[in-house]
Amino acid sequence: MPNGNIVVTEERGTRVITLRRPGKKNAITQDMYREMSHAIDTAQNNPDIRCMIITGGSGVFTAGDDIDDFMRADTARPETLSEGAKFLYSLALNVKPIIAAVDGASIGMGTVMLFHCDYVLASNAATFSAPYIHLGLVPVGAASLLMPNTMGYQRAFAMLVMGRTFSAAEAHAAGFVNAVVSPGHTEVEARKVAREICRLPAEAVATSRKLLRAPAEELTRRIDQEGHLFGERLKSEEAVAAFNAFANRKKK
Repeated sequence: MPNGNIVVTEERGTRVITLRRPGKKNAITQDMYREMSHAIDTAQNNPDIRCMIITGGSGVFTAGDDIDDFMRADTARPETLSEGAKFLYSLALNVKPIIAAVDGASIGMGTVMLFHCDYVLASNAATFSAPYIHLGLVPVGAASLLMPNTMGYQRAFAMLVMGRTFSAAEAHAAGFVNAVVSPGHTEVEARKVAREICRLPAEAVATSRKLLRAPAEELTRRIDQEGHLFGERLKSEEAVAAFNAFANRKKK
């Protein structure tokens, strides 16, 4: 991989996408979004790839967007679709089962992307949050559609509107984590699930998965709607003040 922060490997019909930026808690840059999109997109018409795993390795999943990188990209290309938005489209249009292995903190996009996955494993040490509200922003990635559908309105309100953090046990009870395992074991267990999926009839898996999920056009429509509102919120007094406060904290 060009930047070394995304590692893509393949094993027994499974493509493993690993976030590897430990010094920054796997905070995601535009380049990393681009590489993850490419890994997902190129799997779509490859019959040798039966499913995918997204992992952050041991100890952390991802701290979400790298704020400095995000702000530079937004300032440089405000009129173009960001790499983060393209990544969300890749998830929405994906037809292959995706397993997530979460060991540690999963913040912002780290939590949003889980609702596009098909099977989520978390360690006891995992935490989940989508605190866009604290930056004066709104949900992204069709989270406003997927989260209420998955875990109910009240829990979605607590996470998206109140900015609360969920523990692994709370995420499991909410229904967006399939199983909770010991720290350091999420990727091993994810590979077991992948092997189970790969043994199943591929066409039947694809058709059944399609029946279970919201139509891609519904997801992309909500992604676009949220993206428009997100862009408006970036210019709001609340968001500007929040980002300025963030920048000032980093200078101290």
